[in-house]
Amino acid sequence: MNERIEKDTMGEVSVPADALWGAQTARAVANFPISGQPLGREMIRALGLVKQAAAEINRELGLLDPRLAGAIAQAAEEVAAGRHDRHFPVDLFQTGSGTSSNMNTNEVIANRAIEILGGQVGSKDPVHPNDHVNLGQSSNDVFPSALHIAALTAVEDELLPALEVLHRELAARSRDFHDVVKVGRTHLQDATPIRLGQEFSGYAAQVDRGRAHLLQAIEGLRELPLGGTAVGTGLNTHPEFGRRMAERISGMTGKGFVEATNHFEAQGARDAAVRVSGALKSIAVSLAKIANDIRWLGSGPRFGLGELELPAVQPGSSIMPGKVNPVMAEALIQVCAQVIGNDAAITLGGLHGHFELNAMQPLIARNLLEQVRLLARAGRLFAEKLVSGLAACREAIEARVGRSLSLATALVPEIGYE
Repeated sequence: MNERIEKDTMGEVSVPADALWGAQTARAVANFPISGQPLGREMIRALGLVKQAAAEINRELGLLDPRLAGAIAQAAEEVAAGRHDRHFPVDLFQTGSGTSSNMNTNEVIANRAIEILGGQVGSKDPVHPNDHVNLGQSSNDVFPSALHIAALTAVEDELLPALEVLHRELAARSRDFHDVVKVGRTHLQDATPIRLGQEFSGYAAQVDRGRAHLLQAIEGLRELPLGGTAVGTGLNTHPEFGRRMAERISGMTGKGFVEATNHFEAQGARDAAVRVSGALKSIAVSLAKIANDIRWLGSGPRFGLGELELPAVQPGSSIMPGKVNPVMAEALIQVCAQVIGNDAAITLGGLHGHFELNAMQPLIARNLLEQVRLLARAGRLFAEKLVSGLAACREAIEARVGRSLSLATALVPEIGYE
């Protein structure tokens, strides 16, 4: 009573009666009980957008019955909006092309379209997941296109604005601290004087340069492999499909996508994702340096460097009353370590482009999107909860700077090093 029987090319499969997914999804669920992590909202949204656009373009090209296309487009729009996320149970660690998730998407949209048209879920009538929802497509061009759509959207909508907030706060502290002269440090030892504002100008510049580097890197994500189908030749799709799909998805998302200039590169390699990951790793390295410097400058407060007063956001100890720790800096540093680790996984994933297909795409998607998500959230929180409330401990700084032996460096041009 709680199951239905569906068929695929391998035979019959039991499927939960209330599931919108079908036989191929059921097989994937049985085959990959690995991490317990589903594909994720960003990728499900992107897959929904691809399927919606495909239904509309195939209708316009005269390849899909308008009645079926309308129902498929409606169902796909619901998937993109998140209304059916519970029907995407396939584990992240699955077939390397993402075929299981592409078919999961095809089956959910087909069955929802059947519901819209008044048919019976699981019947594949009048909407077939392969013949209609996947028309003119292959998992091999759909999944990497969804990855590009999801990653570009996340970078532009989440990470770049967060980096702008962080840059703004660091630049503001640079101005606030311009009149504070302190002892500089090299090799963790006293060096010549520097303005505290100058230190913070360096931090702001690191963020600004990381942002510029990322803006260059994401240009590769604008190319969509759609139109290449199985191996890049465009077999079984209309010659205008790829171009029209890129234009339609650009209009749907407000992002500037184009058809891949070379479909064989676009499907055989994931170099654009690796390049973006490298830019994210570089940002993580910068943010870790900034967070560590601020953490050390605020150390103490009485028996450390004690040059900065960090905002107190929560008690720091379960046993020591009054202790406050640099928790926002520590959280960001942990995020940076995770992002750097993700980059290693993405690099290894990029190595597995075998002939006409990369076979580690779900891994790349998972790690790239997590990098963006973590950096965006932790970077914004660091800016809002720590950097915005920083204060200089002026008395402590002034008490030290006049006692620095490195002040003698200014005499070298007059009396010589010896």
